[in-house]
Amino acid sequence: MSDQPSFSKFGKGFQEGLCQLVLEDRPFADQIAEVLDINFLELSYLRAFVKQVFGYREKYNVHPTQKIMMTVLRSELENETETDKQQVRAYFARICNSEVEGRGYIKEVSLDFCRKQKLKEAMMESVKLLQSSSFDEISSVINTALKLGSDNNFGHDYIKDFEARFQLKTRNAISMGWSEMDDLCKGGLGSGELGVVIAPTGAGKSMVLTHLGAQAIKNGKTVVHYTLELSEASIGNRYDSCLTGIPLNDLFQLKELVYEAVQEIEGRLIIKEYPTKSASTRTLSTHLEKLRKRDIKPDIIIVDYGDLLRPVTYQKEKRNELESIYEELRGIAQENKCPVWTASQTNRSGLNAEVITMESISEAFNKCFVADFIFSVSRTVDDKNNNTGRIFVAKNRNGPDGLVYPIFMDPGSVKIKVLEPTGETPGEIIENSAKKQAENLKEKYKNYKEKNRSKSNNV
Repeated sequence: MSDQPSFSKFGKGFQEGLCQLVLEDRPFADQIAEVLDINFLELSYLRAFVKQVFGYREKYNVHPTQKIMMTVLRSELENETETDKQQVRAYFARICNSEVEGRGYIKEVSLDFCRKQKLKEAMMESVKLLQSSSFDEISSVINTALKLGSDNNFGHDYIKDFEARFQLKTRNAISMGWSEMDDLCKGGLGSGELGVVIAPTGAGKSMVLTHLGAQAIKNGKTVVHYTLELSEASIGNRYDSCLTGIPLNDLFQLKELVYEAVQEIEGRLIIKEYPTKSASTRTLSTHLEKLRKRDIKPDIIIVDYGDLLRPVTYQKEKRNELESIYEELRGIAQENKCPVWTASQTNRSGLNAEVITMESISEAFNKCFVADFIFSVSRTVDDKNNNTGRIFVAKNRNGPDGLVYPIFMDPGSVKIKVLEPTGETPGEIIENSAKKQAENLKEKYKNYKEKNRSKSNNV
């Protein structure tokens, strides 16, 4: 028995993770099924578990889901001992709501181990064939062994993955802190999705991104905030103000009060500063990998802001570079299975616009295509004086768009509230604004004429 190859040297955690992947990852299960001997598994309850997974696949030609396995493990373990039955069910209960750590490592090492065992068996068989068989037959045995366990993932198999299409998929959406906006996109920005805030310079893009991060922290989430424009300390102060309600100008005088308030917050915040145009999406991916090695897994990533990232590949036109940056940001969201928020600058037409649409987006309109949720923030001179403004929902893959919401925005305390919509369309707002401006000009002209007339009379 000691000569029997097994995964024992890799430990229990490795073997449990491998069995969980066999259930959760159908393409991997297809691949390793060609080379896995269940006796490689050291623990009898894991052997029983994998036997049930492969047995179901063979009988119904469909890969089981967690829900199916729950039923299978209740009724199909008659041939196992009572101890193994209990351990199998306890193991399944543990993995139902957990993720496999080191997925890539487990896949690579387990496949390598199993393929080597198959190759060893083929070589032993070829030795026996040397005396009686032809070279071609021996070559066939070796070549067959080399092909086993190779990557055979061709994508979603319509029949084998039938059950996967009917699983309830959760977006794990993270709230924006505005109920009106959350309702629009089914709870907030979801896992693997990219959200973009569009605004002209000075309208408060960084303030909005800080608000989104602060709301996530209040909900106990881990936020990684990349800043390419402001310092880490400046962004930290904005979070201090947003989380405590203490105005930015009063933070230093009330330092102790701020410290006490932030101790009560359940979430975690990592702020990383990079000089403008010095970091690329690859730089961010490397930093995120370092955080994961320290057991820091982001629930939401904020990039302030995407237009200031350096392209991985330089291209002839800036619009093509920006387009690729936003595509890569969405890739980061998918790789890390969390939402990514960033911002984009408008062109000059958005500087004093009542409502900013996607037509005002700077340089690369194509970056709108890859985003899942886009809203603009417009604040005229009057709005800035009155702490008001407007949010326009320009794109929403998970609900309606084209809606305008008035907002209250106080940059002094990083306080942003979305108010009840007035029901006006962007066109009506722009038209009413134009009428108002025309009326103001008429009034000014009228006053000017009356003033000049009175001067003439006095003379």
